[in-house]
Amino acid sequence: MTGSGNSGDADVQRNGGTSGSSALEFPCRFPVKAMGLNADDFSQHVLQLLDAHSEHIEHDQLQQQTSRSGRYLSVTLVVQAQSQAQLDSIYRILSADARVLVAL
Repeated sequence: MTGSGNSGDADVQRNGGTSGSSALEFPCRFPVKAMGLNADDFSQHVLQLLDAHSEHIEHDQLQQQTSRSGRYLSVTLVVQAQSQAQLDSIYRILSADARVLVAL
């Protein structure tokens, strides 16, 4: 359903993003998870990717989980997200990286 009302504008202003469909209110703490092959430097690699696109990463909240087989590693970091556009950018960067197999 499309319309030309101002209700979407209110959502954009309240949520700080470019889309009125976000259920999040910004700024907010948001966990970002990246999964890749288990390598000694994978966590640091993910940190570097996120540091380049967000000033508000809670490094002390880093969580790692190795798969049962030990082949894969998931890294979860909490980002102090300022907008939906910022989260979208973070997911684009993670998804485009060859070492990141899945971004959640």
